[in-house]
Order: sequence, then structure tokens, then C-alpha cells
Amino acid sequence: MSLKLKVNNQTVQVDASGDTPLLWVLRDHLNLMGAKYGCGVGSCGACTVLVDGNAVRSCITPVSGVAGSAITTLEGLSKDGTHPLQKAWDAVDVPQCGYCQSGQMMSAAALLERTPHPTDAQIDIAMTGNLCRCGTYARIREAIHRAAGQMMPALRD
Repeated sequence: MSLKLKVNNQTVQVDASGDTPLLWVLRDHLNLMGAKYGCGVGSCGACTVLVDGNAVRSCITPVSGVAGSAITTLEGLSKDGTHPLQKAWDAVDVPQCGYCQSGQMMSAAALLERTPHPTDAQIDIAMTGNLCRCGTYARIREAIHRAAGQMMPALRD
């Protein structure tokens, strides 16, 4: 089956079965490695991407369900690591093993799109379900606050 997708602001054509998980289309067909395979059942969040601005688990999302939607992966935040979330992640030294971090950043991006200056409680709710086996949750929260502060001037312009 040939499907037209809009990934990271580019329209692409992929040949895949409609029930193929979006994760595998991103990784195997489009060579976008930001989203990771973790649990395969949508529980860990390592595979999180944005679909029309909403954080979704790509390991359980059939590609046919997102045809025509705007899909954003970690690679779509910025090509050179200059997105405020990416810069904040580095500044706060969030990653340890790093495996969950792309999913964490994508969930944070969805949050900051909806709530430009979130409280700790809003961050905790938005990040629920993104598991970090290294336990860097306090640094993740700090990085989200830092990114929100960096994004605020751009939102006012």
C-alpha cells in the first residue's frame, strides 16, 4: 500500500501495509532514528512523536491512521540541535543512558505548544508515561522550565 505522509514538514510517499506501526515506517522506511523502540505496547514513551501537535506512541499507531496528519519527530525539532528543548536538555545535562530522551523531548514539545509556561504539576501530568530508567525526572522538569523561558520571547513576537 502506498501512503502519503507529512513528516517534519516534508511530504513523503511510503510503501507499507496500513497496519504497520508508525515507528517502523519512520525508522525502516524514512531512516529517522529519533523515535526508539522500547516496550512495543505504548507504555514507556520512548517512541513518542507528535501527530498534529499531540504526543502519540508511534509503536502502537498504525501508519494508515496518520496519513494526512503532520508528523514531527525529534529530527523535526531542529536539524542542528538549536531548538530550545534540545539546548535545555544539553544545558541541564539531562541524559544518562539517553534512550528515553527523544520521547521525553517530544512529550515536552507537545506540552510547551499547549502550555507555554507550565507549572511543575502540569509538567508531571504531561510527562506521565514517559519512563526514564535512569531516574532523571528532576532534570527533565528543570530542562522543560528552561526551554519554556527560552521560548517565551519568540511566542510574544
